[in-house]
Amino acid sequence: MSRAGIVIVTYNSEDEIGPCLAAAVATGAEVMVVDNASTDGTLARVRQSGVAVIANEVNRGFAAAVNQGIREIRADFILLLNPDAVLKTGIEPLCEACAIREVGVAGGKLVDSTGAVQAGFNIRRLPTPTVLAFEALLINRIWPRNPANWQYRCYGFNHDDPAKVEQPAGALLMFRREVWVELGGFDEQFYPVWFEDVDFCKRLRDHGYYGYYQPLTVAVHQGGHSIRKILLEKRQFYWYGSLLKYCFKHYQLGCARVICLAVIVGSLFRMVMGIAYQQSAKPLGIYGRVIRLSCRYLLYGPDKAGAS
Repeated sequence: MSRAGIVIVTYNSEDEIGPCLAAAVATGAEVMVVDNASTDGTLARVRQSGVAVIANEVNRGFAAAVNQGIREIRADFILLLNPDAVLKTGIEPLCEACAIREVGVAGGKLVDSTGAVQAGFNIRRLPTPTVLAFEALLINRIWPRNPANWQYRCYGFNHDDPAKVEQPAGALLMFRREVWVELGGFDEQFYPVWFEDVDFCKRLRDHGYYGYYQPLTVAVHQGGHSIRKILLEKRQFYWYGSLLKYCFKHYQLGCARVICLAVIVGSLFRMVMGIAYQQSAKPLGIYGRVIRLSCRYLLYGPDKAGAS
């Protein structure tokens, strides 16, 4: 039995999953695919490969699917691999990093199709309230080199050398099974996607572990393939919903409420700009839902905010 297992969560990933699976199987690791109710040919492609698969009848969300996959495989080292990430090397360097007792998670080098490192995404610090408020208020987009965003996205990071890090990218993320058990798995409240990997890294740090970046393991990563298949109105609602869950879980109440206000103000700005640019009332519905959700979090907190 291989000491490493690879869990891949798919959602309408027919166009991407073939190369991903071929490279994953070539590592010799145990491979498990968990499909979240794809409506395209994803399941057929996976079954043709002979890889083990769990076919969910409904979309259970990324965190729940990851937990499902881990429970079904036997390996001690678990690698989460996005279906749009194709390994170009072996994964043994990540196993060696995770064998260090103090290491909670280890990530490899993610590059695009030209071989360029995906700077700003590959390695990040854990987000501060300032960073998330700036993100909501469009400050990071208008002024991407502001000090808070620069430090958060680790733009000065040397991607050629191994290093201790706070948050390796979830697209290529390894950890020990015992660490996953200690933390109680991924938090399935982050539904259907976003911030579940950030939350996992934050809880690891709170438990005394650190993250590790190991550039000897490399994968070509497209990025965002499943997210692009989510309707824009749902995409915004899900992203901000997960952001607010993270804030109320990990920040002091005052900071979390300030971020609620930032989301409301930023959404109003996006709504007005969207209506003017698109000459359509559609942004009113998209960002109206986000504003209502933020107001519920602001007034009632996460327990009564709901998801409708």
